[in-house]
Amino acid sequence: MKPEIFMMCLSALQCLSGCLASELSFLFEPSDVIAVRDRLLMLDCQVQGAQPITVTWRKNGLPLPTSPRVQVLENGTLLIQRFQKRKEGSDADTGEYDCTAQNRYGLLVSRKARIQLASLPKFHTHPGSMSVDEGGVARFQCQINGVPEARISWEKDRVALNTSDSRYTLLPMGILQVTGVKQVDAGVFRCVASNIANTRYSQEARLNVTGGAPKTYKEPFILSGPQNLTITVHQTAILECIATGNPRPIVSWSRLDGRSIGVEGIQVLGTGNLMISDVSLQHSGVYVCAANRPGTRMRRTALGRLVVQAPPEFLQWPQSVSRPAGGSAVFTCVAKGVPDPHLIWLKNGKVLTPGHNVKLTNNNSTLALTRITSEDEAIYQCIAENSAGTNQASARLAVTQTEDLPAAPQEVSASARSTNSLQVTWQSPPTGTDSIIGYVLHIRKIGEPDSMELQEAISRDAFQHDVTNLEPATTYSLYLKAYSSMGPSQQSNTVVATTLGGVPTPPTYFTKVLNSSAVHVLWELPGKAGQVEGFRLSYRRVPQPEYQEPIQLRCDVNTHVISDLEPGAVYEVKLVAYNGNGESDCSKRLVSLAEQSDPITGGSSLCQCRDAEASLGSVVVGIHIGTACIIFCVLFLIFGYRRSLLCSKGTQDSWPVPRIHNRPNSIPKDGTNQSEAQAVCPAHCQVVIEQLPSGFSSTGTG
Repeated sequence: MKPEIFMMCLSALQCLSGCLASELSFLFEPSDVIAVRDRLLMLDCQVQGAQPITVTWRKNGLPLPTSPRVQVLENGTLLIQRFQKRKEGSDADTGEYDCTAQNRYGLLVSRKARIQLASLPKFHTHPGSMSVDEGGVARFQCQINGVPEARISWEKDRVALNTSDSRYTLLPMGILQVTGVKQVDAGVFRCVASNIANTRYSQEARLNVTGGAPKTYKEPFILSGPQNLTITVHQTAILECIATGNPRPIVSWSRLDGRSIGVEGIQVLGTGNLMISDVSLQHSGVYVCAANRPGTRMRRTALGRLVVQAPPEFLQWPQSVSRPAGGSAVFTCVAKGVPDPHLIWLKNGKVLTPGHNVKLTNNNSTLALTRITSEDEAIYQCIAENSAGTNQASARLAVTQTEDLPAAPQEVSASARSTNSLQVTWQSPPTGTDSIIGYVLHIRKIGEPDSMELQEAISRDAFQHDVTNLEPATTYSLYLKAYSSMGPSQQSNTVVATTLGGVPTPPTYFTKVLNSSAVHVLWELPGKAGQVEGFRLSYRRVPQPEYQEPIQLRCDVNTHVISDLEPGAVYEVKLVAYNGNGESDCSKRLVSLAEQSDPITGGSSLCQCRDAEASLGSVVVGIHIGTACIIFCVLFLIFGYRRSLLCSKGTQDSWPVPRIHNRPNSIPKDGTNQSEAQAVCPAHCQVVIEQLPSGFSSTGTG
């Protein structure tokens, strides 16, 4: 980091420390809770910020009325005595709760907390009786939907099952596996489910063990494979896989995508169940359970998909800003999660929708406010939601009046120091200097969009700054803003400077006579932005020696019409490109307005226009040469015609004449392709004409 930037940041931190302390923010927000009927429930909501602060609570988006049973404590905590399943004449206490905090700067809303009532309904799946051969596998399952999730245990003959026996495997989702069944395992089994609300017992199921069966071969068979499972990060995933067969099959696991399952946090329960502790997003995928017959390639497989979700987390938070009335503000909120979170914005607790000065872009991650007024001063919140949870971040917009901000820096100037650096100097603003914490210099290459602008922070005590790492012979526009803790000043005057290097290349241009008093000039813009600061277009009436005052044109302009010319006159036009290092070479054109004829097509060449100008004598010499050429061509045609008459009187034996064949590839006897010879000049001229815009003539020799 540059020293100037460090000094500015330090000053800004010192100046804004008081403001940050007054920012309204949550110390503790309510979280999901499972309440017990007729017991006490407390939800946290602690806030810091500029006093006084008012804390209120909402249930399902509506204000929560208080009563002796429902109270808000001084620290913002919500107290509900004797939590009820259903109150008389109203809904139950269950629902989504959030708290709101408000001070003079705005209103802030906490994340939503889901409050559920603890319950344990009846079993919807009971274990079923079965008969198993001795040495086989038995599996019992019960299912119950409890809030919170019930803890499942098993009894055999109404006595707690001895889980120290390795042949017994208990899975949390209500599954009991018994491998290598023995006669002592026969009996009555039942499932016991319990949570903070209640304890329930399932129906009983009997296990019969049949013995004495011959040890016949049995192919591998997966009795129960993995089920599709969706959980949240940091939870534990258990994928079931139990197989039978004779001999006993070997159970193995793999991923369908070929990736390694890994070893950290991986454990095998019983004879083949896979347990993944503290799952992460990388554990999502399709898992394959394979039951192999030992010593062979005989196998059976079963698949199950594990989906790991993650609640929203912010990668970028909106930042509090201070902006002048009439200005604009942008808040950015970037969140990640699985599935992708949905973003909504709140203004003082109310959902913000796009309007005349409110714009949401980039999937609602960017909030832009334009033409700011005092009504836009508020707390803006970004709410990120997905099926795994919610998260919120907030920022405050302070609207300042113009008189509260420093004035713009004065007398800004810039000059080239080298091929890659410029030096900028300025004077401090006439007012508000005591509140300035630093300056920001805005640099943009001429011809590039505003989005390519660079910014550099400068210390408040500096009035000169060197901009480095620039491109040679390139023109830049620069301006300054002074910053206080309330926001930036208006921008200073914009200055233009060019780094040292070469002058621009000469522009290629075309001319077209529009009427008896106007000429249209069109030229090509340079291919590289920033090399040209502008163009100068000059013209003079022949034979006058002096040019009219040059017409200054911006670097992004490539066309101009010269009007109010004298009808029937001949004008000389020249165009140069310039930057801070000087003017380019140029080309000059003579344009005749006589009867709106085409421009004079006499040759023109690249010249140093400042050192040598075309004179009237050159024009006269050119006209004489042209006249002589015309006379010569006429005489040549006359003599050629007379010769052809004389030749026609002779005999064909004395004057051999080649025949002209109609076949396209026929060649005369003298070896010359007559059709080719006749087409050389016309084809060449046609190519030249097609390379120019319609109606234009170009600089350079023909």
